[in-house]
Amino acid sequence: MMDWTDRHCRYFMRLLSPSAFLYTEMVTAAAIHHGDADRFLRFNDEENPLALQLGGSEPEWMASAARGASAYGYDEININVGCPSDRVQSGQFGACLMAHPDIVAECYRAMLRATDIPISVKTRIGIDNKDSYEFLASFIERLVEAGCRKFVVHARIAILDGLSPKENRTVPALNYDRVYRLKRDYPGLEIVINGGLADCEQIDEVLQHVDGAMVGRQAYHQPYFLAELEHHFNPQTALPYRREIIEKMLPYIDRELSNGEPLGRITRHMLGLFAGQPGARAWRRYISENAHREGAGTEVLISALNAMPIAA
Repeated sequence: MMDWTDRHCRYFMRLLSPSAFLYTEMVTAAAIHHGDADRFLRFNDEENPLALQLGGSEPEWMASAARGASAYGYDEININVGCPSDRVQSGQFGACLMAHPDIVAECYRAMLRATDIPISVKTRIGIDNKDSYEFLASFIERLVEAGCRKFVVHARIAILDGLSPKENRTVPALNYDRVYRLKRDYPGLEIVINGGLADCEQIDEVLQHVDGAMVGRQAYHQPYFLAELEHHFNPQTALPYRREIIEKMLPYIDRELSNGEPLGRITRHMLGLFAGQPGARAWRRYISENAHREGAGTEVLISALNAMPIAA
């Protein structure tokens, strides 16, 4: 979710789901250690509970980033050992680190010494030709020895040589059973499943076997799904009208615009709000054509909203 789930996106998603545990886009420990930490770590209080997702393989930098996360008030730090992109591999982090569990364990221990914040690991079920339960279990055990008790498992292998990052999200077959077996064999661990989750009934099913479910691109492309999930698991929470969510976003957008943030950086996350609804295409088109104009403000959203069917 790099370049997607930034702080604007997360503020928007929090309006849709008051109780979801949100994760940042993956941030590299090197960027935090050597760069403008505030740029990468600041967030809105409304986003909590929130986890910082880190990528890296240098224990000192990972520990430094963990100390920064502690100072900013994150609820969890998540080490990403699942991202398959070329950019990530060249930096020696992400899914390629599944082949180097000792490095991940060393980073984990260094971070434990640096912070009291809970630290989890996000991983795939395998990489390339290392496609077996035994490989996954061996990787998990090395991290358990280092102290990890929570794992977010994307139920696909990552094929690092031969598939693009986009293909790695769909081409390798989902294998939920491997994740279920992991929970059966390690009942004391918190296992959260990820990958291909797209409706409430499907999530109900996986939760019969594991402790949690992570939803990524489905929630981004069809963000109202988060509101539906919230209502599904908390029926006392009424489903909001989509226009109510937009109206609640307007003060936030005005504040960000006054601080120099371009409108398009915020509204790009809202394009899918009306997915599957009458007028959805017109909503996307109007915002896409007008949000990037010089001086564009919340009137763009108001105009787009006024053109929507009244029940939206």
